[in-house]
Amino acid sequence: MNAIVDLVPKKLSAVDKDWWRGAVIYQIYPRSFQDSNADGIGDLLGILQRLPYIASLGVDAIWISPFFTSPMKDFGYDVSDYCDVDPLFGSLADFDAVVEEAHRLGVRVMIDLVLSHTSDQHHWFVESRASRDNPKADWFVWADPQPDGTPPNNWLSIFGGSAWHWDARREQYYLHNFLISQPDLNFHNPEVQDALLDVTRFWLERKVDGFRLDTINFYFADKELRSNPPLPPEKRNSNIAPSVNPYNHQEHIYSKNQPENLAFLERFRAILNEYPSTTSLGEVGDAQLGLNILGQYTSGDDHVHMCYAFEFLAEQRLTAERIAEVFAKLDDVAKNGWACWAFSNHDVKRHSSRWDLPPAALRLYATMMMCLRGSVCLYQGEELGFPEADVAFEDLQDPYGIEFWPEYKGRDGCRTPMTWDKSNLNAGVSEGKTWLPIASAHLALCVERQEEDPTSLLHHYRKAIAFRQAHQCLTKGTDDGVRFEGDIVYFIRSSGREKMFCAFNLSDTPSALDMPSGNWLQTGAELGSANVSADGKLHLGPWQPCLALKAKV
Repeated sequence: MNAIVDLVPKKLSAVDKDWWRGAVIYQIYPRSFQDSNADGIGDLLGILQRLPYIASLGVDAIWISPFFTSPMKDFGYDVSDYCDVDPLFGSLADFDAVVEEAHRLGVRVMIDLVLSHTSDQHHWFVESRASRDNPKADWFVWADPQPDGTPPNNWLSIFGGSAWHWDARREQYYLHNFLISQPDLNFHNPEVQDALLDVTRFWLERKVDGFRLDTINFYFADKELRSNPPLPPEKRNSNIAPSVNPYNHQEHIYSKNQPENLAFLERFRAILNEYPSTTSLGEVGDAQLGLNILGQYTSGDDHVHMCYAFEFLAEQRLTAERIAEVFAKLDDVAKNGWACWAFSNHDVKRHSSRWDLPPAALRLYATMMMCLRGSVCLYQGEELGFPEADVAFEDLQDPYGIEFWPEYKGRDGCRTPMTWDKSNLNAGVSEGKTWLPIASAHLALCVERQEEDPTSLLHHYRKAIAFRQAHQCLTKGTDDGVRFEGDIVYFIRSSGREKMFCAFNLSDTPSALDMPSGNWLQTGAELGSANVSADGKLHLGPWQPCLALKAKV
């Protein structure tokens, strides 16, 4: 049975303002998804072409990485016009067509807003750097040098080196937390906030359903530009920047995470509230305080709806103990907040390779993700089991990888094109040479092959998503605390009278666990769920889950 041919579009609920709570969101990196005009770069009409496939997965929404006008120094995360589409990706009419068709298929559309910085080619920055007294002179973070000519403070860029760049026109430094060509906006200026909120409203009027907010905790910098203190070696980790990057040597208490951000997020949320059923997802980039910030930014009803931190995007394998630890911390600092979990995205090594997971483990992790409290982001190709691609140095496009090669190979390995067809030279993604080479390891995992195999990982993802959406306790319900015993992580999800016991053996050896008291009935057989034994003992095989509903009295 072809899941796409047999697709019956689901209807979007105009009254469910909380659709995002427990939603499954599919991230599209447009350059690598589908090309419609043979230039080797994916585009909006390519996304339009593949929307039936996305809808067939059963996801609630798509998140499209930036497609705005850009010089593409950071592949769209350097915006030169927030209110237009880069010709590489198409036109505003193409975007409108994507939204209309997605909605017809029952899929909501979220877009990636990059508000913390612009491209140095944005007309705002062109005007700002022209003089110290023009109308936009204070729209970016400018500062005089220290008496010896050095930068104003010790802040570092995530992409390496100082976060300050000297500008000869103004004889001042400007702040760039990322590339030199990505100057940081000055959120302390109310006019800047107003302009960005106008951008937000522009896209809401084009019927987007929400925003993924890039680097949400970088919006404000310390107004006094105080230097960051050093970070002790024992506290350093590479969740945000690779270990070879000196960025890890500082505690970034002044260059980001400023308290003024909360007031701006309240203004942002007020606009979203004018458009029912819209949502916001913040990316929290902080290795030490990610969950704390998540708690601050998602508490109550006047900030962003949800955030994701980097706990499940870390290099270290996600063990049962680590999952329990993360949720315990979440319960402590974000009890009233809402998390969104991701194992892979466009910035980190794909989790199949990062954690060296065999096929059975990929299935289990997918099932577990669909049972955790919170919302879910899936990254294109994750449902196919893509490993990290090995991109040769001469094929690299990512400036981050080029800077730190070979110790860190950058982000190109997770950004290579999708593979759709088994017979096409370019796997159906383009009729031209693709902007990054197609990984040979991905050809055997293409969509066409997996559609034909009822036992494939792709079909498993469909079953896991459908299982989640069939049980309200898994989408919007609570949990009784995430615990672990050995390699098993377990918890009970509840919503009304529906209670589900969930346990996952995160190892390649059999394991056992005592079942909680009560009459539990096996469910999720299609996901390989273990039987519940009469003696109250749960026996899990390698990489096996147990999903059991409590019998209603």
